[in-house]
Amino acid sequence: MLRTLKLSHFRCFESLRLALEPGVSAFIGANAQGKTSILEAVCVLLRLQSPRTNALNDLIRFEEPGFGLAGDWDGRALSVVNEHRKRRKLYHGANEVERSRVYLEHGGLVVWMGNDDLGLVTGSGHRRRRYLDFQAAQLYPDYRATLRSYEKALRSRNELLKQGRGHARGALDAYTAVLVEHGKVLTERRAALVEALVPFVDAAQRRISGSREALTLIYERGCGDDFVGALSECEERDRRRGLTHVGPHRDDVRIDLDGRPASRFASEGQQRTLALALKLGQLELLRDHRNATPILLVDDIFGELDPQRREALTEALPRESQKLITTTSLRWLPAEARDLMVYQVDAGSVVARA
Repeated sequence: MLRTLKLSHFRCFESLRLALEPGVSAFIGANAQGKTSILEAVCVLLRLQSPRTNALNDLIRFEEPGFGLAGDWDGRALSVVNEHRKRRKLYHGANEVERSRVYLEHGGLVVWMGNDDLGLVTGSGHRRRRYLDFQAAQLYPDYRATLRSYEKALRSRNELLKQGRGHARGALDAYTAVLVEHGKVLTERRAALVEALVPFVDAAQRRISGSREALTLIYERGCGDDFVGALSECEERDRRRGLTHVGPHRDDVRIDLDGRPASRFASEGQQRTLALALKLGQLELLRDHRNATPILLVDDIFGELDPQRREALTEALPRESQKLITTTSLRWLPAEARDLMVYQVDAGSVVARA
């Protein structure tokens, strides 16, 4: 569990120190007071990733040179220092860690549940790719580095394509080879992940909805079955438009309910249930494959659910997990979830309530 959390110049917080308890901690307050930023800080500290932005510099408090995070996770002291135009620094205790992979080995597992998770069902493929990537990085030690290498090669290849036919053919082929090398690993990992998720997500969907609707997750490769062949077929179009049109950066997951696309045919209530099921499936898969219970970061979702789904979600969350919840009102929480530690958040100030 996370026992302490310290923030410095993070989002709206000049500084913050919290002692956290096992079980449920609720951060209550009006919107735009800093509640979500506390959960975001936990996610960055444990996973070096924000669910709200791809750029950690976006998290630096206005007009400050950088931010710092620190905390005690299961007796291990972790800290992150991120400054403008400087290399990010990671620490285990007083020892600096050079590689993200080594840091993350002690970072703990995280499941984020947010009030915009409906976009996993109704939104673009980008949302579902991020969902897969966040999960895969916690399952496969090499995944994060592979994804970064693929993204770097993709940017470089696109830059060459934008330059037109004047560039050296050998340079384009070199980046294409790197793209294929790392892209194949990504598709293998994602395909295995989607297959493993199906029974967990399906069970969660049935539990929350109380129905027998059949859920199907179908991994759709952005390069088909032959990445090299797809790149060759698209080369002329890539050159004309200065863009790589096929690859794992175009992957998607189709979500079907009773054989029909949920984004088009499911009701809003069904879609919200599916979004919850995707996150609960993520939780159960991590518990099953990593033999550990993730920390749950639950950002202001209870107010979006009807009473039946609130109660079903509360029952589905593992009682042994540490849960950090944000909400505008405790009345949204089911009665059995109200034995908790409550913090009042107001304009970047956090006070424990008696």
